[in-house]
Amino acid sequence: MNVVEVKKDIYSVGAVDWNVRSFHGYSTNSGATYNAYLIMDEKITLIDTVKAPFAKELLDRIREIVEPEKIDYIISNHVEMDHSGALPQVVKAAPNATVITSDPNGMKGLSAHYGKEIKYQTVKAGDTLKIGKRTLTFVATPMLHWPDNMVTYCPEDKILFSNDAFGQHYASNMRFDTQVNLDDVYREAKKYYANILMPYGAQARKALEIVKGLDMEVIAPSHGVIWTEHIGDILEKYEEFAGGGTKKKACIVYDSMWHSTEKMAFAVVEGFSKAGVGAHLYDLKDNHISDIMTDLLDAEYIAVGSPTLNSQMMPTVAGFLCYMKGLAPKKRKAIAFGSYGWGGQSIKQVYEALEGMGCQMLLDPIRQMYIPTDEDLKQVEETVASIIIE
Repeated sequence: MNVVEVKKDIYSVGAVDWNVRSFHGYSTNSGATYNAYLIMDEKITLIDTVKAPFAKELLDRIREIVEPEKIDYIISNHVEMDHSGALPQVVKAAPNATVITSDPNGMKGLSAHYGKEIKYQTVKAGDTLKIGKRTLTFVATPMLHWPDNMVTYCPEDKILFSNDAFGQHYASNMRFDTQVNLDDVYREAKKYYANILMPYGAQARKALEIVKGLDMEVIAPSHGVIWTEHIGDILEKYEEFAGGGTKKKACIVYDSMWHSTEKMAFAVVEGFSKAGVGAHLYDLKDNHISDIMTDLLDAEYIAVGSPTLNSQMMPTVAGFLCYMKGLAPKKRKAIAFGSYGWGGQSIKQVYEALEGMGCQMLLDPIRQMYIPTDEDLKQVEETVASIIIE
């Protein structure tokens, strides 16, 4: 990635990770970027670093502008290692730099990761740092999505360094929202929110209120493209994401051994169709859980099906339900279904897992012994349709 001037004397110097395909179980099929920003002022300031394997790239890009040893401040908006991993190498190249981090959690996290020998300075919400003609203001955004999170605002340039907020795992050699396919970017922004920020909707709404009060011409996130002409659009989408509202649509998620549960899943889809509700079918053998959760972000209904294997639900179904529980979608309406040979314990387990997440269970578990007949499937369809229409 080439050095790009974002605003006069403010440069994007981060890295593109074209080949990464997984982030904590979230599929990153579009790759990722680790964005860092260099501000040239009386006090030369680096906003964030990059993932450790990209440290040399970061330092090489900085050297295109200034020798790293001249850096005065390194702002760490977030401890997580895709942002801070290169910090030891950067500090080594910039031995006089002071690392600015949030008090107390940023300090706690960075010192645990990289030791206490680094020269740290902590800041709290509302603190400012004068670096010359510019003033940097620090805004705490705890639990969006770690306790240490903060964002940095430069009023003179009307630029918000927004950390994980408004980001996307989206690799491109273009840096700005005006240079890329926005449909792709918005899809990745939704996926990012659904799989990382969804549990923290309340914190996201608070952060949005703060952000909307800022005079902004640029939002420079830590991942993905930089927002310039579409700031209003991404703020509007975040309002929708964080609002927790749902649309009248359904996600049907299942695994199957000998196609019996699969046949039931198709019947469930037909039931939603008969009730006039759009539904998307996800076979866990072929669909990644992070893509399903992206769809579930704004879906009113979730139906999960599993056959019984060794008195348990299928491991893929258990994994999906564990992942879903962690992301904690609220106020979903749910159905559990599945086939079995003799015990049939899995269907009750799915039901209890969904109920334990706070889902409104629409039906008792729909259970089918062995292979469903056409009449059985018609009954599943009619049962689902009738409860949705009600």
